[in-house]
Amino acid sequence: MPLPLSRRDWMTRSGCGFGALALGALATQAAPKSSPLAAKPTHHKARAKRIIFLFMQGGVSHVDSFDHKPALTKLDGKAMPFDDARTVANTGKRGTNERLMKPLWKFAQHGQSGKWASGLFPEINRHVDDLTFLHSLHTEGVAHGPATLFLHCGSTSFVRPSFGSWLLYGLGSENQNLPGFVSLAPSTGNGGPRNYGGAFLPAVYQGTAIGKAGGPTGEGIRNLSSTLSKGDQHARFDLLRELHAEQLKRTPGDAELEAVTESYELAWRMQANAPDALDLKRETKETLAAYGIGEKATDSYGRQCLTARRLCEAGVRFVQVNYGDNTANPAWDQHSNMPKHADHAKAVDKPIAALLADLKARGLLEDTIVWWGGEFGRTPYAQKNGTGRDHNPGGFTVWVAGGGFKPGFSYGATDEFGAAAVQDKVHMHDLHATLLHQLGLDHEKLTCRYAGRDFRLTDVHGRVVKDVLG
Repeated sequence: MPLPLSRRDWMTRSGCGFGALALGALATQAAPKSSPLAAKPTHHKARAKRIIFLFMQGGVSHVDSFDHKPALTKLDGKAMPFDDARTVANTGKRGTNERLMKPLWKFAQHGQSGKWASGLFPEINRHVDDLTFLHSLHTEGVAHGPATLFLHCGSTSFVRPSFGSWLLYGLGSENQNLPGFVSLAPSTGNGGPRNYGGAFLPAVYQGTAIGKAGGPTGEGIRNLSSTLSKGDQHARFDLLRELHAEQLKRTPGDAELEAVTESYELAWRMQANAPDALDLKRETKETLAAYGIGEKATDSYGRQCLTARRLCEAGVRFVQVNYGDNTANPAWDQHSNMPKHADHAKAVDKPIAALLADLKARGLLEDTIVWWGGEFGRTPYAQKNGTGRDHNPGGFTVWVAGGGFKPGFSYGATDEFGAAAVQDKVHMHDLHATLLHQLGLDHEKLTCRYAGRDFRLTDVHGRVVKDVLG
């Protein structure tokens, strides 16, 4: 017959099975200073408190949107006068038989700044005087998987913490009742969870995915009811804390166990607070209409953008608003059908414009950075001389708004065809360093020691692009 267990042994053996008890028992409270999610001091004075990243998965064509290249129209159909980076990367061959292709949408000047932009994003064009365009981005990786990982994690292949995880690790959270890092409707492909993962950072800093690509945003989060009295709920939570304490005595410094405890507490607080933060019914009809909610083309991304605004108001540090899908060639990846760009632009243009206007009207744009872009751009030539464009990591455009960036300003340039960054080049590491700088973090000091060395988001590279800062 088995010997009876002592109370200590019973607690030790049962501890891992009692995690769910925490969900119905925790009271909402601010995190103590010892909490890994407590707000932390910045390295220097910050201009922004948070970021909304509008991820255009697949690669928007810069030469069809915001990078005006008259030479493409003039030389449409002519043989390319330069080597193509992807052809060289894939085959090692110099030269190509591809032919230049003019933009499919007409360019015109917009705003007081006179910014040249095409008709692909007419609603965003109304806000060019609030945007800072970086036309000389270049990055690593010619395929979606490596380039997407590099965009999020600063590495094309190694497992590294994502941008949002580094941000939460460096700054802590402004609201202990919600995650500090949220990814709305992320895709499962091209890095999947690694794009919002914490890698070797403590697990508490990883992102929280809400929804999934192709599905509704915010469903499935609800407040779980309990038949127990408040006194009984607190009693079982006290038991849970005893169990964790006993386990931590045996394995002091167990980061995974500490993260599990934090996650249970956050899960309960989310059940009490996330439904309100995600409840778009609290918004006016006018606001819903501005974001395109209720319209077939814009409803999905409109809900994500409005959710992002609400999460930022609630103190979430980093919200990624994904526009993509779960395929190997996602959303904006038009290799053979560039006119398809119009469908995707229609889905995101109105919601993004509404987000910019809404943030500005509420005074949130002053300390919120809106970052728009994809993992790379697209080539100035017609792929296989058809009606699509190939990947182009050598030169492309992203824009940012708010958070101390110069409004109505354009920086850097690609060559006359939009093939490669040639003037005031900005590497993806530089963009990461600059974004962190605006949030009060020095990218060279934001490090984590792992496997015998100090790691950082920008590895041993990156510079702050001070010319774009106000």
